[in-house]
Amino acid sequence: MTDAHWPVNIGSAAERSGISAKMVRHYESLGLLPHVARTDSGYRQYSEAEVHTLRFIKRSRDLGFSMAEIAELVALWQNRRRASASVKRIAQKHVTELAARIEAMQAMQRTLQQLLHHCHGDERPDCPILDDLASQASSGRTDG
Repeated sequence: MTDAHWPVNIGSAAERSGISAKMVRHYESLGLLPHVARTDSGYRQYSEAEVHTLRFIKRSRDLGFSMAEIAELVALWQNRRRASASVKRIAQKHVTELAARIEAMQAMQRTLQQLLHHCHGDERPDCPILDDLASQASSGRTDG
């Protein structure tokens, strides 16, 4: 990529940050970017710092942070007087939530593997997988 002359339009900002133009506008609407400058004809103009912020947001999304967490992280990142403990608290909470989601998915996987083991997968109509889904639906149970 050649060196950009700053500011850049939304297409260039999107390309340089790896985020679609639609998402750039969405992040702006959420207030994750400060008010972006516009040309006299109304086109957005992004500075190098704003593109850097978009990359920060993308990396945060790639790690699975929620939009609320990203808003906090962006604010902390831009605040040079921040306490790293605040950042660590957000990251630790996210790791704990990820661990719980992983455990829930592993439980789903174990249940499905059990059901698959009991399913003949032949021409007969009886199916333990459908029986289990139906029994859970009629009992209102949500556990595995």
